[in-house]
Amino acid sequence: MNNIELKSRDLDVLWHPCTQMKDHETLPLIPIKKAHGAYLEDFDGNLYIDAISSWWVNLFGHTNSYINEKIKEQLDTLEHVILAGFTHEQVVRLSERLLKLSPDGLSRCFYADNGSSAVEVALKMSYHAHKNSGKDKKIFVSLTNSYHGETIGALSVGDVKLYKDTYKPLLIKSIQTPVPKDMSMEAAREAAAEFEKLCTERSNEISAIILEPLVQGAGSMHMYHKEFLVLVREICNRYDIHLIADEVMVGFGRTGEMFACHSANITPDFLVLSKGLTGGYLPLSVVLTTNDIYLRFYCDYGEHKAFLHSHSYTGNALACAAANATLDLFERDNVMEKNRETANYMGSKLSKFKELKNVASVRQTGMICAVELKGYEPEERVGLRVYRYGLDNGVLLRPLGHVIYFMPPYIITKDECDKMMETAYEAIKLLP
Repeated sequence: MNNIELKSRDLDVLWHPCTQMKDHETLPLIPIKKAHGAYLEDFDGNLYIDAISSWWVNLFGHTNSYINEKIKEQLDTLEHVILAGFTHEQVVRLSERLLKLSPDGLSRCFYADNGSSAVEVALKMSYHAHKNSGKDKKIFVSLTNSYHGETIGALSVGDVKLYKDTYKPLLIKSIQTPVPKDMSMEAAREAAAEFEKLCTERSNEISAIILEPLVQGAGSMHMYHKEFLVLVREICNRYDIHLIADEVMVGFGRTGEMFACHSANITPDFLVLSKGLTGGYLPLSVVLTTNDIYLRFYCDYGEHKAFLHSHSYTGNALACAAANATLDLFERDNVMEKNRETANYMGSKLSKFKELKNVASVRQTGMICAVELKGYEPEERVGLRVYRYGLDNGVLLRPLGHVIYFMPPYIITKDECDKMMETAYEAIKLLP
């Protein structure tokens, strides 16, 4: 088997996500044979540093020996069992551990199998909890420039123009309130004031606000000050509106804290987790919520208050084993301190990008770094040029339009970090 043969077979049968397939008439499709640590290897032996953690999921490197071992152990015991009326040790243990790690006051875990599905769970649970309390709150609020997934409910609370223009007839009703324009405290306060103004007018209709704490991932890695989270939490309390924290991307140490909500010392009504939950191994997601929300559904049969949501693979035992192994590594290896050291090193390398004439700004939150370019139109597809240059030089970069970002696995070395950022620097420098 070689790259050419597998590419040909792939293009005969597959339809890839987030891809205009016609691009692959000229854009190289990269078949990966194996991976280890921060590296992917294709069938011709070429190596690529995974600078984006394979869409932000991989925490401790590919084919991590410890996670591998724990999944293999589970495989010989129990692969899956229905979670309705049954349970298993891995899902119970995982739930206990997540609740101990999460902000104070969260006490229940509801599982799904991907981030978009978990967002759907949180939206439905919020609406239904209000309904069970005799309130009809049908509207959700999200931030401008936001993204929460691509199922219908998740799309509805996003603010990606392409999606909204294409699927508008299918979407549920939502309202956008301004995201803080930058990382300053002043911007956070201005945006919070706009949200409160909306609440004074329509709080009786608003079920919840959903937001990505500190960093909007697919929203070009836009970042804002933690004060916004503090103020939004206070506003939600005053107006009986739920706060849904979508930490699908920023959770599990990406921002410098285990969960981004910790940085503001707040507890959301719903904490949505996925991606890094299993260390990048298997699909799994979870919504953590409060006992107050849980009790609004607790009733005798026939009262029609039970929460109506299920997935066939809810709480899959293999995925839960991977998640527990991932949490073991956090406990064993002092990960958060090492992450902060790596983040500081990445920050020292990031400053160099400010020298380039076509760079508008650079920004960083923990182990998430972004370089925003200026002076280019969307049709120029400068991000694609950077992507191609990266592949030619052994680095997987997948820019968000004109924003080049770095979100590597936590185990990346300084030498690998140097190559990752130097490659991006040279790619940007070569742009016209």
